[in-house]
Amino acid sequence: DPRAVPALAELSESADGRLTVVEGDAMAMDLPAECAARGLPTPLRVVANLPYNVGTALLIDWLGQAQRFESFTLMFQKEVADRLTARPDTKAYGRLSVLAQWLCRVERLFNLPAAAFTPAPKVVSTMIRLTPRPAPVAPASQTWLERVTAAAFGQRRKMLRQSLRSLGGDTERLIEAAGADPTARAEQLTVEQFCALARAAEAQA
Repeated sequence: DPRAVPALAELSESADGRLTVVEGDAMAMDLPAECAARGLPTPLRVVANLPYNVGTALLIDWLGQAQRFESFTLMFQKEVADRLTARPDTKAYGRLSVLAQWLCRVERLFNLPAAAFTPAPKVVSTMIRLTPRPAPVAPASQTWLERVTAAAFGQRRKMLRQSLRSLGGDTERLIEAAGADPTARAEQLTVEQFCALARAAEAQA
């Protein structure tokens, strides 16, 4: 927000070189590259109260480079935090749960009521910490994992034998190769099972 830059100028000047204010679009910024250009050590730690309208998109972008980060301590609206931390067989479990938990250990820290902010938002906020794993939970291509979860959760009330048809190919053989139950629904699969589906879908492509 350009209006925040002048407000931070005095703080930046008194920080003895420890604070750099960058005016720009976070969605258009390669954060690791920006930090490397400034000589900052890696891996990076991100601590942010993200704008709720782009928070999920920013996180997915960073997860694509998860090994360049040490941790993410981020504030989301509670509904997004619920999805990030959800376990299989729960209503909140979905694509974001699978992708985040595939690459990171995800922990809920605490909730913040609307009254903690001025002006007060209409939602409860939650602090989440994501710590990238040394290696993903199971091998898979992120591109194919996103395709498989998009298909499965795009029709989450349907059985896999129906929801995965949009991937093309032999759906029954795909599910069999992944060792999944064709009558299962998306929210019943673990992260490891989605990774198996992603590998099978990529092999079948």
